[in-house]
Amino acid sequence: MGEPTGFIKWGRTGPKRRPVALRVHDWREVYEEFPRKELETQAGRCMDCGIPFCNNGCPLGNLIPDWNDLVYRGHWQEAIERLHATNNFPEFTGRLCPAPCESACVLGINQDPVTIKQVELEIIDRAWSEGWVQPVLPSTTTGKRVAVVGSGPAGLAVAQQLTRAGHEVTVIERADRIGGLLRYGIPEFKMEKRHLDRRLEQMRLEGTHFRTNTEVGRDISVDDLVNSHDAVVLACGATMWRDLPAEGRQLDGIHQAMEYLPIANRVQEGDFVEPRISASGKHVIIIGGGDTGADCLGTAHRQGAASVTQLEIMPEPPTSRAASNPWPQWSLVLRTSSAHEEGGERLFGVSTSRFIGANGRVSALELDEVQLRNGSFEVVPNTRRTLPADLVLLALGFVGPEKGSWLEQLGVSIDARGNVARSDEYQTNVDKVFVAGDMGRGQSLIVWAIAEGRACAAAVDEFLMGESALPSPIRASDRPLA
Repeated sequence: MGEPTGFIKWGRTGPKRRPVALRVHDWREVYEEFPRKELETQAGRCMDCGIPFCNNGCPLGNLIPDWNDLVYRGHWQEAIERLHATNNFPEFTGRLCPAPCESACVLGINQDPVTIKQVELEIIDRAWSEGWVQPVLPSTTTGKRVAVVGSGPAGLAVAQQLTRAGHEVTVIERADRIGGLLRYGIPEFKMEKRHLDRRLEQMRLEGTHFRTNTEVGRDISVDDLVNSHDAVVLACGATMWRDLPAEGRQLDGIHQAMEYLPIANRVQEGDFVEPRISASGKHVIIIGGGDTGADCLGTAHRQGAASVTQLEIMPEPPTSRAASNPWPQWSLVLRTSSAHEEGGERLFGVSTSRFIGANGRVSALELDEVQLRNGSFEVVPNTRRTLPADLVLLALGFVGPEKGSWLEQLGVSIDARGNVARSDEYQTNVDKVFVAGDMGRGQSLIVWAIAEGRACAAAVDEFLMGESALPSPIRASDRPLA
């Protein structure tokens, strides 16, 4: 290692967030620039730990100690080569991944872990600025045609890997722009879309084709899709949202998070001047305490909400690992995102009992405190209260891919969890049809989507050519350390 005692000499630091009073008035990313020398010092905290559990914590198997050492020594161009060897899109994961690698960092047993995610982000951002990221053209062409349905991180990873292997790849997207949730689900303040557009341009120059405004079963038939390609990869995500069938759910002003967030993103794309669903001047209630709820929270702040309250049915997590949650598992601790820092109230251990309306529109909701007993939630007596609510956003997660006529026509099997069933090699029960990402795994992390995309690409390549030199980091049945 470049500095064997770095973890003893230096504490963990990271970039500062821009002042709240400034950033809530724009949609730019929230972090200030991190000095390069300080970043190199942070990379020097990486230990010579013998067994780098961070590699196992990362579904992509990122070569974390390698590029930490290279950054500490100032060998940035070699570092991006190591990073791109396992991760097609580090500018996405460096901004959006919750960093399970850091929960698995050996230093994290009794100290603050290495700032792995920030080092990753700085490597790729510098690589782009220095012109080190160039199209990777295939050395040969195979004459095989592959369709990838869905343009989220899994679909893009499949497409880039198979294009580089020499196949003719077309990404089919029903929306008007490429990117899936990266485009319309992730707010601009978490990832400015210029990062996505830059990577898509690289993929176009490599030879990947993109078709937008194209819905399978409507604009292209299932038979034509399958018959005109040598392989088809389904990567449509887990987009069927979980609902809350409480009394009053039919009232106006109650929306799913994925009805609210895409409109806000479209305003930033220039499609609308004002969003059709806005938090401006309203008392906003967000039901769901995960990342999507935090995305709604930050968006509501920027739209000028009068107040924002985020509800979570689970009890408040501890501030440090519990004995039942040992290293190197994902640490189940209280996390404060940039959106939480900007304001609003978080209520834990509560459940919505009903929505109250006036003139057909939501005006309040009733909630109860709940306790988790023997695996189920019980209402705590005499805890019911009412909160004002002009806008309610449901951020309760997703229950699987959308089921519809085209999937039924295709004939793929659905597993017990409601996902598209597949083998360890990502094959469905339908000949030459594969599935990758959340559509087969269920709702998960961006890093798992990219890892599955890379592995599925290797499986498709082997199916088409009899063998493959593409890396295959995980099997379809692999699960995280949790």
